[in-house]
Amino acid sequence: MTSGDSLGPMSASGRSQDVPFGRVLTAMATAFAPDGSVDLDGTAAIAAHLVATGHDGVVVSGTTGESPTTSVSEDGDILAAVREAVGADAVVVAGVGTNSTAHSVELAEQAAKLGADGLLLVAPYYSKPGQAGVLQHFRAVVGATDVPVMLYDVPGRTATQIALETYEAAIELEPVVAVKDAVGDLARGVRLTQMGYAVYSGDDEANLGWLAHGAVGMVSVVGHVAGPRLRTMVDAWLAGDTAAALAAYTATMPAVDAVMGAANYGATTAKAGLQLLGVLDNRRVRGPLVELDDDEVAALRAGLVAAGLLD
Repeated sequence: MTSGDSLGPMSASGRSQDVPFGRVLTAMATAFAPDGSVDLDGTAAIAAHLVATGHDGVVVSGTTGESPTTSVSEDGDILAAVREAVGADAVVVAGVGTNSTAHSVELAEQAAKLGADGLLLVAPYYSKPGQAGVLQHFRAVVGATDVPVMLYDVPGRTATQIALETYEAAIELEPVVAVKDAVGDLARGVRLTQMGYAVYSGDDEANLGWLAHGAVGMVSVVGHVAGPRLRTMVDAWLAGDTAAALAAYTATMPAVDAVMGAANYGATTAKAGLQLLGVLDNRRVRGPLVELDDDEVAALRAGLVAAGLLD
């Protein structure tokens, strides 16, 4: 039996009951116009590019989408544009996590009205609540809609790690079905699968390791430039061809290092990569981020060339 044999029937978008949001997703960048406003056409083009290059879905208004700098109305416009761009062919998950419970509830309600397939709910950041506060936040936001929820654990950004006891309580909330894990503790992730979570890798360096530890897929950043390679890796793993999966993973590592290894990484490297691929004609970001300089772009290009993703 391969690692995919126990799964239920798959939809056209790669979803089943056990794989609620598909397997290959990217937390996509948000394009900006010269005046700093959201470029909805450019953002839709990013989404279309991702779906055309092996993705089952996209996450909008996450960290890579620069959500800390976008307004509620902008998040709604982004979601609507991406939903229209990909139609029913892909999953669209809306980031709704903030450090304000009321703000997150507002975003969740808006996302539900605009047809999001899922919500990405990060642990509340900066305020550093205790676990009782984290769980209270989750209950309020999850309870605002019936849209399936993927929790997001990324203590490097939030300064708060979700405790296993909090996970045990949260999985009792019916819409909670998955977690994007960027903690990096693979054994801990096995415990999450045992609780009933569909685990998604939130760290491109660990994508293959997560699959080996029971994850159903990944929410990537390097997927902006390496979608087909990620698809090859996942499909090989599910077919039981671990050697081919390892080969695809290994070949992608120069791109992972280039996209995620720079000090000024994330939205900046994703958009510069999209510019190198011709998907965008710019790499504009909002402050406090600054776009890659020429030397950083050259290093990124070298990584993509070394990975065989750019000539």
